[in-house]
Amino acid sequence: MADIKVQSSGGGEFDCHLAVPEGAPGPALIIMPAIWGVDEDIRNTARDCAEKGIVVAAPDLFWRGDSGPMPRTEDGGRRARARAENRAPQIEAGVQDLADVMAVVKGLPQCNGRVAVLGLCYGGPYALLGPARLGCDAGFAFHGTGLEEYLDAVPAIGDRPIRLHWGDQDRVLPPRALAEIREATAGMPNIEITIYPGVGHGYSGASNAKAWNAAAAEDSWKSAFAALDGLRDAPALSA
Repeated sequence: MADIKVQSSGGGEFDCHLAVPEGAPGPALIIMPAIWGVDEDIRNTARDCAEKGIVVAAPDLFWRGDSGPMPRTEDGGRRARARAENRAPQIEAGVQDLADVMAVVKGLPQCNGRVAVLGLCYGGPYALLGPARLGCDAGFAFHGTGLEEYLDAVPAIGDRPIRLHWGDQDRVLPPRALAEIREATAGMPNIEITIYPGVGHGYSGASNAKAWNAAAAEDSWKSAFAALDGLRDAPALSA
């Protein structure tokens, strides 16, 4: 595992955590983080995925402002929440970051050319935007926020596998938003939505003791790994 610099096609450079497996080439997973940034949870996830033969890259989406991982303290929480302000242009800028990271991982000999994207919380919309705009081979979201704002991307996803996961106690997912997502994806068997009873927002982060739900996290990853396994040998799809 290493921290690398990725050249931005818009100018400048940003940090990206990279975990590269040993053995035969396999698919890559790009993790688009929550407002907390590339924290220890993501680094541990990258290590675990690399042990399963998956290349993992996790970019610092907040490099244009208050960058780096945030501690789970009162001040860290305040700074992290500020990252969600003026969200729309930041999400758009992140699409370019995702494209730049894709170019890096596809150039690695350990990558077979297939790339999936996982959005956590704030990063959730990239589960739709990555496949729709950049040709990512699959998209996953764990407790993603704001996906209902990007449903115009759904038709361009085609038949790429999309796996969306929330808890039914997620305070950031209004019932209206979930209904809109269900309506926009109805009739698309490649898009699966899973709702966990009694589970709240942020359930996949083990360092967040109040939100962590081991069963929901395990099931979400089981779903993601099944889709990633499907990317090991099949040829890459065109964008």
